[in-house]
Amino acid sequence: MTDRRLVRISLLTALAPAVWGSTYLVTTEFLPPDRPLLASTLRALPAGLILLLLTRVLPRGIWWVRATVLGVLNIGAFFYFLFLAAYHLPGGVAALVMTVQPMIVLLLGALLLGARIRLLHIGACALAAAGVALLVLQPQAGLDGVGVLAGLLAAVCMASGIVLTKRWGRPEGVSLLAFTGWQLTVGGLLLLPVTLLGEPLPERLTWTNVGGFAYLGIIGALLAYVVWFNGIARLPALAASFLSFASPLCATVLGYLFMGQTLGPLQLLGAAGVVGAVVLAQRGEGAPPTAPGTAPRTPPASAAEGGRHGDDEEHEHEHGRHDAVSGLGVHPSSLTAPPTGPAPRPVPPSGPGSA
Repeated sequence: MTDRRLVRISLLTALAPAVWGSTYLVTTEFLPPDRPLLASTLRALPAGLILLLLTRVLPRGIWWVRATVLGVLNIGAFFYFLFLAAYHLPGGVAALVMTVQPMIVLLLGALLLGARIRLLHIGACALAAAGVALLVLQPQAGLDGVGVLAGLLAAVCMASGIVLTKRWGRPEGVSLLAFTGWQLTVGGLLLLPVTLLGEPLPERLTWTNVGGFAYLGIIGALLAYVVWFNGIARLPALAASFLSFASPLCATVLGYLFMGQTLGPLQLLGAAGVVGAVVLAQRGEGAPPTAPGTAPRTPPASAAEGGRHGDDEEHEHEHGRHDAVSGLGVHPSSLTAPPTGPAPRPVPPSGPGSA
């Protein structure tokens, strides 16, 4: 993958966590107070059901299990532990605990994806943690055992979801919209009983509340997760995980613009550190893992399993299809129709690092 293409995909993928960074502002200004589980459920379940209705594609075979696992890790359990941490920890401490997520991705990537751990990766993790600490950590912040454990579990869920999404890809002939709908629906169904048992429903909803829920469901879930899963498929797992730091960065900027919060020199330095860590992670993953002159590694998932690795970008180019384009088709017949256009022209061989 060329550096220019890597930057373009990274910027597009970073839009998802940037949108998630607006959740705090929307929650405090537009939603009923003290209803985090209700907000999580209404953020995930309606969006997932809408995508299922549009695509009308359900998992088959092993993908019932995989879709359930990914839905729990990426949506259901992640949302629950994230809000549990927010209840027990100041926002700065919760965000700082979550900075262990790239390190978990680094370890899981080495175990499950065969990725190499480089000194540059470790340095980027340390720089990101320091940047987030300067960005959001306040002097009066305190620690709580339950909150710290919940934050760590949220980081484990997100990291595991990224690595497994990268390893399994998505089944052949299934659009990105359907794949996203599976996970949002599973996560929403997991959150629904927890919400009904753990939180009282609000006595009344205003049009402002309805608008806030609509924003979280349509923009914050449906569109954002389509962009996010597309990015995970195209980027190295570690590089994608670092883009999640756009969330606290965006939350800080929005707090400054709309809520009268101040940005001191240390926060600006922290923001620069977060951006620098993301850039380091992207540069460290820009080159392909294979040596010059060697064939790319065959993905372990076979066609019989219906598995497809999202990083098989060259394979998709040979078939004249891109994930971002196929993710826009919602008619079931269009998901399996053979290509009708002319065969792509052969691409002359290029050196390592090109796509």
